Amino acid sequence: MKPAQHAKPMKLMKAYVVGVGMTKFEKPETRDWQYWDMAKEAGTAALADASLAYEQIQQAVVGYCFQPSTAGQRAVYELGLTGIPVYNVNNNCATGSTALMTARQFVEGGGSDCVLALGFEKMTRGALGGGGADGGAADFKTSPVARHYGIMAAAHGFEMSPPTAQIFGNAAREHMERYGTTEAQLAAVGAKNHRHSVNNPYAQFQDPCTVEEILAAKPIHSPLTKLQCSPTSDGAAAAVVVSERFVERHGLGDRAVEIVAQAMTTDTGDSFASGTCIDAVGLPMSRAAARQVYEASGLSAADLDVIELHDCFSINELLTYEALGLCGEGESGKLVESGATTYGGRWVVNPSGGLISKGHPLGATGIAQTAELTWQLRGEAGNRQVKDARVGLAHNIGLGGAAVVTLLRR
Repeated sequence: MKPAQHAKPMKLMKAYVVGVGMTKFEKPETRDWQYWDMAKEAGTAALADASLAYEQIQQAVVGYCFQPSTAGQRAVYELGLTGIPVYNVNNNCATGSTALMTARQFVEGGGSDCVLALGFEKMTRGALGGGGADGGAADFKTSPVARHYGIMAAAHGFEMSPPTAQIFGNAAREHMERYGTTEAQLAAVGAKNHRHSVNNPYAQFQDPCTVEEILAAKPIHSPLTKLQCSPTSDGAAAAVVVSERFVERHGLGDRAVEIVAQAMTTDTGDSFASGTCIDAVGLPMSRAAARQVYEASGLSAADLDVIELHDCFSINELLTYEALGLCGEGESGKLVESGATTYGGRWVVNPSGGLISKGHPLGATGIAQTAELTWQLRGEAGNRQVKDARVGLAHNIGLGGAAVVTLLRR
């Protein structure tokens, strides 16, 4: 009897981003437009950036959370009617990066040479709910995030403040109690990101704020104030992902940014075993995704120049510093306070203004992070350009949960 034959590992193709585009992120109902209008604007911009026609796109992956089934088709039909496969994805706040990762996998596996990743969201005004019909505590019994909010309720109770702000606010309280993190350090995240967004024409907010103004803003769930919480937003973003042979065939080397490594992780027992909101909101997922990307690329936090990370609330930026290895456990408050994560520091984190100031249309966020990094690595970011940026990292997380980390290199 012949021994079993093991297939050789498939050689993966390199994947590159060659075109990006996005709309301005805006407060819901600012413009009289539909989701397909914003998708058309972002997709058209990405194709123009790559000097490609929609007819060259072989597949499309479209992410959104609040639109109906097959909204992806409705959106890309505005770009062309070519009959290509269209995949609709929803992974909560990590939806955009999930669409990008799926597009990269199509290219990396050799199944396609040119794939469009598109994300959009048309939202309603007011605080984001927690997964139930009205955001009330009873709805969490059947919500996808019931386990996460159960951890919070057991440790801190359940109050009337917006549920997502509540679980992250409680994570901030835990961090303060455990490590001595201060309210001023949390506010420094918001002040930094509002300052960065002044130079971003795509940002929802473009006014600088001081630490004192952040602290004096409307309380949402102590210690978080309104100016350290990401807003609801309308907007779209798109990226064209292609193979190395496509780059060579079409002379796109001057536009191409390599996706060096990418990883998605979901919750494990570590997310819930400690009974803390710090872990329930995704620190273990983020740490695992970063570790996988570093191992796959042979790079580390020391090699990064520019970072776009998921600062849905100021505490999540601090937690992500620790997850990415920018500092040790509990040291993130001091890190932001030191100026290490802004211009002139060791890294520039969220030069776009991040979710707090750029805005957070859920389906678009992860792709918008990639757009910002692509511009940065090409040297096309204008007044917010990070000097000599060559390696960038994007971190996008969704409660419920998924964490996606993407490493890009020029």
